[in-house]
Amino acid sequence: MVASPHALASAAGADVLRAGGSAVDAAIATAAALGVLYPHMCGIGGDAFWLVYDAKEKRVAYLDGGGRAAASATLERFRGQAEIPFRGITPATLTTPGAVASFCEAHARHGRLPLSRCLQDAVHYAREGYPVTARLARWIADTALELAGDYASGALFLSGGGAPLPGARLRNVALARTLEAIGAEGRTGFYEGEVARALGRFSAERGGFFRAEDLAAQSAYWGEPIRGSYRGVTVYETPAPTQGFTVLEMLNLIEPLELGPYLGADHVHLLVQAKQLAYQDRDRWLADPKFANVPIDRLISKAYAAERRRLIDPRRALAWDDVPSSDLKGDTVYVAAVDGDGNAASLSFSLYGIFGACVTDPVTGVVLQNRAAYFSLDPAHPNRLQPGKVPLHTLIASLAFREDRLWAALGCMGADGQP
Repeated sequence: MVASPHALASAAGADVLRAGGSAVDAAIATAAALGVLYPHMCGIGGDAFWLVYDAKEKRVAYLDGGGRAAASATLERFRGQAEIPFRGITPATLTTPGAVASFCEAHARHGRLPLSRCLQDAVHYAREGYPVTARLARWIADTALELAGDYASGALFLSGGGAPLPGARLRNVALARTLEAIGAEGRTGFYEGEVARALGRFSAERGGFFRAEDLAAQSAYWGEPIRGSYRGVTVYETPAPTQGFTVLEMLNLIEPLELGPYLGADHVHLLVQAKQLAYQDRDRWLADPKFANVPIDRLISKAYAAERRRLIDPRRALAWDDVPSSDLKGDTVYVAAVDGDGNAASLSFSLYGIFGACVTDPVTGVVLQNRAAYFSLDPAHPNRLQPGKVPLHTLIASLAFREDRLWAALGCMGADGQP
C-alpha cells in the first residue's frame, strides 16, 4: 500500500510494488512523481527525512537527507540583518538540496528495481505534461507575483502570463532530463557532472552561495531514530535536526492525564498546553547535532515530562507571552509505503515555502527550496547559520508498533504544525 497527497503519485508507487519493488522503491517513485505533480510543496531541489523498517531484521533506521549550508554561508555575510530572506536567490542557494542524496542512499540499501524504473513515472509527467489540479491552480494564483519575479519559474507555471486553470497541462522538460541523469548515474548524476555544474553556474551568476563543490560534498546519512511509548504503542521519530522529539515529549506530557471528551474543553486545553511546552523546548534547543549539543534523551524522558507537566494548570492557560514565535508558512508532502514483506518507508519531503524560494534553474528545471530561512542569525543560538550545517527542520516522519509489530506508518503535512 502507498499513501501520498496525489493519486497519480500514489499510483506510481503502487505500480512499482506490483513490478516487484520494495517499500523504498515505491516511496522513491511516489516522492519523485510528487516533485513533478505537486511542485508547490516538494521537488528534488528540497530535502527529505526518512524512517525505514526492515521487517526481516525487525529494525527501524533513520535517514538524514537534509541539505547542508554552503561553505560561503557565514554569519558575517548577514551582519546587520535580522533574518534570512524568505524568498529569492539567498535562501535558494544557502543550503544544497538533500533529497536526491537520500533517495539514492535509501535505494542503495533497500532497492530491488533499478533506480531508473523508480523514476519512470516522474520522468514521464515532467516530459509529457501533467494535469493541473484545482489545488495547484489555487497555489499558483496565490503565488503568481513571486513566481513572476523569477523568469524560469514564471515560464514554468504562468502559461501565457497568468495562472493556469484546473485541467490545464504543465510540463518541465529540463527536469525530465535531470531525473533521467539521476536514474542513469544515481547520486553522481545530480551532485557531480553536468547537473551540478549547471546548478553551480546558476548560483554564481545570480550572486548565490553554493557552488558545484558544495553539491559534490552533499551526502545522506544513516542513523538511529528516537522512540518513546504511549499507552502500549511504541512510536519512532526522526531525531535532530528535525522536530520529531516534540511528538514524543507531547505524548509523555499527556499520557497520565484524563483528557475528557474528544474536543471538549479539557481535551483541547490540555493538548494545547502540551504543545506550548514542547514547542518552547524545540525553539530553545533544536539544531544540527553535528554542531550543537541537543539534549534529546532528556527531552524525551518520562522524568522530564513529569517536571514540565507541573506547569500545566487545568484551570487556566499558560501566558501567551510564553508561546514560541513561529507560524505555519510553508508546507510539505508525506509519503508512506509498505510492501508485501512488511517493510515500510515513512518520509517527509519538502521545499519548505510554497514553491520554495520561487527560484528555478532553467537548465536543470530544479525548483530550489528556501529551508535556509529557518536558520537563526543570532550568534548565540544553537540553530545559528554555519557552513556545512543543516537548519532546524520541521520535516518529521513516524512509525508506530504494537507488541513489536508494525502498526502504522504516519506523518502530517504542514511545516511547524506537523508534530
